[in-house]
Amino acid sequence: MRSGFRKMVNQLIRYCSIGAGGFGGAVCRYYLSIIITSRYDQFPLETLAVNLLGSFALGFFITLTISHWDINPNLRLAIATGFWGSFTTYSTFAVGTVGLLNAGHYIIAVTYVLSSFIGSFVFTFTGIYWAECIERKTERMVDAD
Repeated sequence: MRSGFRKMVNQLIRYCSIGAGGFGGAVCRYYLSIIITSRYDQFPLETLAVNLLGSFALGFFITLTISHWDINPNLRLAIATGFWGSFTTYSTFAVGTVGLLNAGHYIIAVTYVLSSFIGSFVFTFTGIYWAECIERKTERMVDAD
């Protein structure tokens, strides 16, 4: 009974660590996007900056905490999964791709990159299309009244 309770508490601590880190990453992303967006309005520089910074930071952090720094696993979760994960998912994508390449899984890496890149556009367009369909249907319902 105690062992089960202890596991549940440890899992709750992991979730809270990720959540706390996620809150910080999301707030930092929002703040950075405000600063950059206010200076440039054509090119999506804020997204590029967030993704590049996140990719660098997550790769840097993961590499050091796995091979050089002895860090609490919950702190690693808070920073890597929580903070950088909410700051940008692109960084996680980049680290995963590099891991596949380093392991010699070239075909899987290329497939992952292409499916992520093309898939994100397909899913974005699909989401926009569905939202527009719902919007049109709602407008017709309102007009019918």
